[in-house]
Amino acid sequence: MALKMGQSSKVAVIGAGTAGLLTARELQREGHRVTVFEKADKVGGTWLYSSQVESDPLGVDPNRQVVHSSLYRSLRANLPRQAMSFLDYPFLKKEGGDDQRSFPGHEEVLRFLEDFARDFGLMELIQFGHEVIRVELVDEVNHEWVVESKTRVTDSTWESKEEVFEAVVICNGINTEPKIAEFPGRDTWPGLQMHSHSYRFPQLFENKIVVLIGSGPTAFDLVREISPLAKQLHQAIRTPGFMLIKPENYDNLWQHSMIACAHKDGKVEFQDGSVVDADVILHCTGYKYHYPFLKSDVVTVDGEHVGPLYKHVFPPSLAPWLSFVGLNYRAILFRVMELQARWVAKVLSGKAELPSQEEMASSVEKLYRELEMTGRSKHHTHRLQNGEVEYVSWVAAQSDTRFPRRWEEISFNTVVKQVLYCGEDYRDAWDVDKWIQEIDSSD
Repeated sequence: MALKMGQSSKVAVIGAGTAGLLTARELQREGHRVTVFEKADKVGGTWLYSSQVESDPLGVDPNRQVVHSSLYRSLRANLPRQAMSFLDYPFLKKEGGDDQRSFPGHEEVLRFLEDFARDFGLMELIQFGHEVIRVELVDEVNHEWVVESKTRVTDSTWESKEEVFEAVVICNGINTEPKIAEFPGRDTWPGLQMHSHSYRFPQLFENKIVVLIGSGPTAFDLVREISPLAKQLHQAIRTPGFMLIKPENYDNLWQHSMIACAHKDGKVEFQDGSVVDADVILHCTGYKYHYPFLKSDVVTVDGEHVGPLYKHVFPPSLAPWLSFVGLNYRAILFRVMELQARWVAKVLSGKAELPSQEEMASSVEKLYRELEMTGRSKHHTHRLQNGEVEYVSWVAAQSDTRFPRRWEEISFNTVVKQVLYCGEDYRDAWDVDKWIQEIDSSD
């Protein structure tokens, strides 16, 4: 499936976070006519902190006012800035800057993205304050997609408009729609339940008995932040005793198996038989894929995965006119997004060729079979981890992109190895510059 070399298309990009900015930059480089739709009034996406939280702290009310960002006030990147650099735009420690740390705070990451947008002239491509409410293919022969967006006119009124594009790239992130733990009695338990999406600072939990569900990076950060203030902190995890990094010396922290049942009298019972009379249940349980604006009978978004997608990017029967950038996780994500964006841009300009629709569909089915044969659910479809280096190399080859050899040494798994070695204070204990020098000197 090849387009005419040098073709220029009118392309809509949904979202001005990391994926959207990278995609806009690559599309612009290839001579496409780009419009970026962004709900907020600034770039940054998930890295744009807001003290505002949703009206429903658990995030299950479909009529709630959605807040895009999931950042908490103290959040620092859990990857070093060297792993968040782009190919030709490194994430440098700015001389005289406020945050010189290898693992910077979210404000520093936002500054990096703002600088990137300005330096590549992307700001003028972005329609700020435009929330996309519909993306729909209206003419399959001529590849016409309608993008309908709304803008606020007053506090209570909105204005909508439609615009037609030849291609649409969906880049609006994967960390906004909370995924909630399921257990009997959840809906009738009388205490406060909230998802980490609505967590901003720990004072809410002072002198409270808190049950925290989860064992990922967010759970680790919030255990450390809440424990000094909480009366008791009970962590429910699938494998008791296991965490990527175990917090040490927390006298008021207990680890349990998952919740067996929540009772109407406020008690929470765990699968290990223990019971606590809790005030709060905090779900640090991740997010679901959610694209309510996409009107398509072809692409399925079920929360667990998006599909069918060839190599996590192109729906075979709609390629290359519809694509996704940034669906993956457990990887060096900025790098993956950049290469996916470059691939999309070069396919649309005819410089890179896709296989036939049948071959792409066959590749997707092969991935699904591999997941099934290894006992993994479709929830793992977009998880890279052990396959990260191979995937990054493959996507780079599609756009004829050469990357530094250090990229082969700096992967999700190698970062995790260093984190485990350095322990719970890894962000400050790990000498990342020395690690990078050792990798470079081994060439």
